[in-house]
Amino acid sequence: MESLEDVSEVAFEPSQEFVESTNVWEFMEAYDIADYDELIERTTTEVEGVEASGVDWFWDELVDYLDIEFYEEYDSVRDDSEGPQFTDWYPGGKINIAHNTLDRWAEVDEPTRNQVAIIWEGEPGDVSASSASGGSSGRRSDGVREVTYHELHRQANKVANYLESVGLETGDTVGLYMPMVPEVVSILYGCFKVGAIAVPIFSGFGVDATATRIADSECSVLFTGDGFYRRGGEVTLKEAADEAIEEAGHVEHTVVFQRLGHVPDGELPWHDDRDETWDDAVETQDDEYETKSLDSSQESMLLYSSGTTGKPKGIVHTHAGVQLQCAKELYFGFDLKPADRFFWVSDIGWMMGPWTLIGNHSFGNTMFMYEGAPDHPEPDRFWEMIDRHKLTQFGISPTAIRALRKHGDEWLEDHDLSSLRILGSTGEPWDPESWQWFLENVGGGEAPIINISGGTEICGCFLMPMPINDLKPCTLGGPGLGMDIDIVDSSGESIADTHERGFLVARDSCPSMTKSLWSGDERYLEEYWSSFEDPPMWDHGDWAQKDEDGFWFLHGRADDALNVAGRKVGPAEVEGALIDHPAVNQAAAVGAPDETTGTAVIAYVILEDGVEETDDLKDELREQVGEELGKPFRPREVLFVDEFPKTQSGKIIRRAIEATYTGEELGDMSSIENPGALERLEDAR
Repeated sequence: MESLEDVSEVAFEPSQEFVESTNVWEFMEAYDIADYDELIERTTTEVEGVEASGVDWFWDELVDYLDIEFYEEYDSVRDDSEGPQFTDWYPGGKINIAHNTLDRWAEVDEPTRNQVAIIWEGEPGDVSASSASGGSSGRRSDGVREVTYHELHRQANKVANYLESVGLETGDTVGLYMPMVPEVVSILYGCFKVGAIAVPIFSGFGVDATATRIADSECSVLFTGDGFYRRGGEVTLKEAADEAIEEAGHVEHTVVFQRLGHVPDGELPWHDDRDETWDDAVETQDDEYETKSLDSSQESMLLYSSGTTGKPKGIVHTHAGVQLQCAKELYFGFDLKPADRFFWVSDIGWMMGPWTLIGNHSFGNTMFMYEGAPDHPEPDRFWEMIDRHKLTQFGISPTAIRALRKHGDEWLEDHDLSSLRILGSTGEPWDPESWQWFLENVGGGEAPIINISGGTEICGCFLMPMPINDLKPCTLGGPGLGMDIDIVDSSGESIADTHERGFLVARDSCPSMTKSLWSGDERYLEEYWSSFEDPPMWDHGDWAQKDEDGFWFLHGRADDALNVAGRKVGPAEVEGALIDHPAVNQAAAVGAPDETTGTAVIAYVILEDGVEETDDLKDELREQVGEELGKPFRPREVLFVDEFPKTQSGKIIRRAIEATYTGEELGDMSSIENPGALERLEDAR
């Protein structure tokens, strides 16, 4: 993000009518809360003389307010006798995510039984090729699938019965290396039902990354598919799954969903002693199952967060924690209403996939799933789907918006996007121009951008605006409800109100905070709790800043900061300055050792079509950065490339670019979608 001077003016003000229609406003009215500042104070701080205040009050009240059902009441909101690092939330309680997201909506006498839980669209516009009823349920004449709560419930029960038929018990791990089809939802909920720990694995991972996660989690069952469609071509999964199993071991049962229609012993490699088709393994099961009542702290998911070196981190989530956090954020932050249709661009292997599912289905709502690329067959694919399905919330990464923006406004002109009520974004800092374009061109100037930041480690957000807030470009609003967040200097002193840049920290636990890492407590404490120990604070690793009007901003990862001659700048700030030049389509800034300044800025640039790569242009770009950020931050070198290595959600993997430039080890590259881009980086011009 650029300096605060570039985002100093309020760019969005919700109407009073809109404010008073929101869920968060209704909550404030119920508890006599006057404004946003008081809302944050009441949900994070023990306010003297106000009984209805504080973290414990809020997370207790939320259970009834959001109608989250426990099988057995908890004894207390939390037990933090071992410190915030190991807080036990809702001890004594019994709960199951699947009951709250599925079972209760599918009961015979519930009107939601025939409510659509999932709208799904494949990239080619067809439905999946699986021959059984599960692969064609809810098929419309236009090829879109609509799956009701009743249908999803039956299928999740079948998954649960299959898992028990092969000996799975509470606490066992199950891998989900699946294409984005509705069946992945029934697998996730089926795991929850039996108390198994779901291990979602990004469908774009290669053999090594998949094997690492199978080996670490030791899952004995792996759900996978023959493949999926991406940019008009077939991407196969089964072969990679086989190689990963051979490398990792542990897997005794593989269930293969036939998205592409490939058949065993023909187009599909097959192991008769291990492999079964979805139709044979799952669709033959009984469709009734009694969901297990589980301890609040029972593990629900193992989500992996890629590390820069060594093994990825296995993030351990519980049933109660994930349930409360996801429901809270979608209900208040994204103002979820009964008629909404919610779409967040994600894979089940990323945190935002389960977050979207659990959050929406906690209220019997409808969520939209899409299999493919954002620009296939044309750059208006998202706009066309928003128009056709009348989607109401749309979440996407800033990088993806920058790429779509570069295609031009004309791709939006033939599409009615007026159904959108709320926009969302996460993953990285914005540049003001792209944020404004998203607001005006996609949201019509009326849908607020709920720009959120948290992570896999909490399956939720530390920072997020409320839909009642005014917004400045790129802002993250402020702390989320019930989140005790601060900005501190290197000594741990709060500097939020000094408006200086500092480290984003959590001063307290929240229910969805990982209970530890799968690999053990030692790495967990070292990664998150070792920077500030007295008092203990969770160091999230981001640069944060609060401006004079109370708006919070992020400036990228603190460990990504470029320290040039003792002055620090975030890569996103350099990139923003480069993107301001009309010749530049995309940019990435990294650091390299320099004898004079300690670190030098190296800029990689993708130019607009038809722009000539010249030394004069390099000089122009260097000077532009110098003018916007100061001469010390002028890139030592500007290199032209055709493609950046990115994650599937569109984030540029800067550490891969930096390692390629400096010749260092790449570390964990499991999140990369386009590994060929790494080779092409070496030919940068």
